[in-house]
Amino acid sequence: MASNGKIRPIVYFVGLTAGLAGLLFGLDVGVISGANGLIKKDFGIDDTQLENIVSALLWGAVLGVLVSGFFSMRLGRRGTLLISALLFASGAMLCAFSPSANFLLGARFFLGIAVGMASFVCPLYLSEIAPQAVRGALVSLYQLMITIGIVVAFLSDTYFAGYAHLEPIAAHVSHSLSSLAGGRGQMVMELYLDAPWRWMLGVISLPALLMFAGMLLLPESPRWLVLKNRKNQARRVLLRLSASEAEADRELEAIQAGMQVRQSGPDLFLHNSNFRRAVFLGISLQMIQQFTGINVVMYYSPNILQQAGFATTAGQLWGTVLVGTVNVLATFIAIGFVDRLGRKPIMFAGFTVMGGGMLSLGALFHLGLGAGTPNMLLSYLALAALMVFIVGFAMSAGPIIWIICSEIYPLAGRDLGITCSTVTNWAANAVVGMTFLTMLNGLGPGNTFLLYGAMNAVFIAFFLFFVPETKGVSLESIEKKLLGGARLRDIGK
Repeated sequence: MASNGKIRPIVYFVGLTAGLAGLLFGLDVGVISGANGLIKKDFGIDDTQLENIVSALLWGAVLGVLVSGFFSMRLGRRGTLLISALLFASGAMLCAFSPSANFLLGARFFLGIAVGMASFVCPLYLSEIAPQAVRGALVSLYQLMITIGIVVAFLSDTYFAGYAHLEPIAAHVSHSLSSLAGGRGQMVMELYLDAPWRWMLGVISLPALLMFAGMLLLPESPRWLVLKNRKNQARRVLLRLSASEAEADRELEAIQAGMQVRQSGPDLFLHNSNFRRAVFLGISLQMIQQFTGINVVMYYSPNILQQAGFATTAGQLWGTVLVGTVNVLATFIAIGFVDRLGRKPIMFAGFTVMGGGMLSLGALFHLGLGAGTPNMLLSYLALAALMVFIVGFAMSAGPIIWIICSEIYPLAGRDLGITCSTVTNWAANAVVGMTFLTMLNGLGPGNTFLLYGAMNAVFIAFFLFFVPETKGVSLESIEKKLLGGARLRDIGK
């Protein structure tokens, strides 16, 4: 969307409200970190069963992404976000009231459907509704909200882990239930209200309802409206978002010109090799994001800190809160510079920092971290290495890979393209969630972190040869060059 430099306030309101999907995403990803040990203890399960509960949300997200293409094409981007908000709220409550480990696994899978839908449609919605001058920053805002959700989840876990201050609330609820349902109220108290992890998982339903209410006020994507031949509605939306009527008309013209390729996503994939190249790129980018090692840190921070010598639960949880806080703050680097310096320079810096953090962590374990007599110097150096890694990810791969994946697909195939890349993200995410504790036990922490560090070096080469720079380039221009046969790394020129 061209811009004369003026960005209307509604653009930022749209970004913040839609970004609540990212907040919920982050809450659901982060909350399990602090709840892991409590769930394991309450249900008497082993590491493999715990890995399955952690990864159930991720496999649910795969299904959520797959159905999102259907819903976002037929009900619109906004309508799909409304559905995901309701699923978030109901899924959180199912998790909180799970009577068994298997029920919790199923509830996490159901909740994952909401996470997958949000991860698919929110970046798509923001990229289609944002003015060109702030498109990168607005999609980065989605990643920022994810990081805020993660740190809020870590803080929430730390708060609820000290259950004593919740007992009066639980007792009041139990008393109310007793008056309504006889002696069953006390049973509810004992089985449900007296477990801190249930509060950790259930409280997420509140921001989900807030997101639903906010989304009712937002406009639909003008590009989707044009796709559905609702041009008058699209123009009204553009008039709300653009700095002038002339700018809105220019943008509508550009969108209509991009609609000359009238194929659907599957047809485009089957008959257009240039589109297939973009899908290959999106899939590769999402695999790269996950195999940097980020969700190893997000899901298992307390486990890593325990291995590093932080023996107490409080120390592990507050270390995890620090990880989440750094994650939030470093995301502002991407928001501030992605539309100034470009996507690729920040990514090169990010891979270097991430690789250095992981390699340092692996080296510390080989120097004796976590073995024998506790060495707090090595323990704090390990925490610092985790911080370095988090800074590298939050300033680069976290937001920027979502930005690029929202930009590289032609409009007629954008739903399919983002479906393919986002499904890959969650499948790779699930593989990480299902294997980390096993790798930690099999390879040892030192070799595990060295392996993740080495992969970041490989990713630099991939970005150098295959990834385009899309800073300041319209979606229509990227589409034209892609379908015209330009090399992938040149479609942003």
